[in-house]
Amino acid sequence: MPGSSPFTLDHLRATLRAAAGADDISSLEGAIDDTEFVSLGYDSIALLETTSRIEREWSVSLDEQAMAAASTPRELVALVNAHLSAKTP
Repeated sequence: MPGSSPFTLDHLRATLRAAAGADDISSLEGAIDDTEFVSLGYDSIALLETTSRIEREWSVSLDEQAMAAASTPRELVALVNAHLSAKTP
């Protein structure tokens, strides 16, 4: 959960697993930072669920166009952290 900590790849992995309803998705192990979500098996519906969970759990509102442009875990983590730092006083 947030606080002053950044959103990490491990947070994203946990959220992706929860959104997919699976605990052991091997495609999320290893260096996935620059692997496109489609190659990881995540379609637009799974990413919408992921986004909803991130918004709820991290109290951020993510821009739909920016979300659509984030095609890799690295891009999505950076997007979430940009929103988190923008809302910090």
